Amino acid sequence: MMRHSGMTLSRKHHARIARAAIAGVALLIGVSGPIHAQGNPQTTPAITAPHSPSGPSTSEISSTTGSGLNSTSPAPAPAAASSAGLLNPDSSPSHELSPWSMFMSADIVVQLVMIGLAFASLVTWTICIAKLAELSLARRALRAALNKIGDARSLAEAQMALGAREGVLASLLASAMHEARLSAGISSDAGIKERAASSFAEIVRAESRRIRLGMGLLATIGATSPFVGLFGTVWGIMNSFIGISKSQTTNLAVVAPGIAEALLATALGLVAAIPAVIIYNYFARVTRGYTELVGRASGAAGRLLSRDLDRTHGSLTSRAAE
Repeated sequence: MMRHSGMTLSRKHHARIARAAIAGVALLIGVSGPIHAQGNPQTTPAITAPHSPSGPSTSEISSTTGSGLNSTSPAPAPAAASSAGLLNPDSSPSHELSPWSMFMSADIVVQLVMIGLAFASLVTWTICIAKLAELSLARRALRAALNKIGDARSLAEAQMALGAREGVLASLLASAMHEARLSAGISSDAGIKERAASSFAEIVRAESRRIRLGMGLLATIGATSPFVGLFGTVWGIMNSFIGISKSQTTNLAVVAPGIAEALLATALGLVAAIPAVIIYNYFARVTRGYTELVGRASGAAGRLLSRDLDRTHGSLTSRAAE
């Protein structure tokens, strides 16, 4: 009887141990399931369970498992974020690559280069418009004046034909009249013509300098603007490389804005230089044509002076013969 009752107690004790083991396994499954499903570490409150001297309690197992999951679960987050950034390109910061935005975000040295090139381009077009108007008016006025004195027989008639009109031809006629008055009583016509020709040459050179005013600036802009723009580009690319080394990335979205800002300086240099060279070459041809027209006016004034001298000496000779 005693043996039977002892066996019954042993079975009951084993049944309790089995139920406690099943409860611990169920507790472990219930704790680890939500953690893996949500991917968010949570602290599980300790649950009192029967203490077993042969191993750790159920609460210790649950807390150990929870801490282990807490330490390992955040690890995939950076990979997931990076993969999300790669799959979604709109998440990266975008840069508006318009000329104004590139100018505003450029370095101060590059900005100064761009401002200087823009000012040089403005000067180029200002000179172009001014010289077009000046040369057009000067050529028209000189041709009209030459047509008016075409039938004049003396310097006095030529001055009367021109009237109060000012210009290079009027200056030439006035210089011839002045030399004729100063040389009155001198019988050497060659000396008078030589002195008059010297005065004519000075007037022609002064008119050539006046009509070429501003062309030296065009030549300077056309020759130096590409190199100024290249300096801005080199400076901007150097700053871009420094930024790349600091950010430690070669992503095109990060590198492209700085390089585009630098290349904008070269573009502005070409915008300033190409029109300046074309306009300079055009005005060089036009001013040569105008200078030849001024040479014709100088020759007309010299011929009128020669006629006046011949008439003067002819009248003196006829009077002497009488």
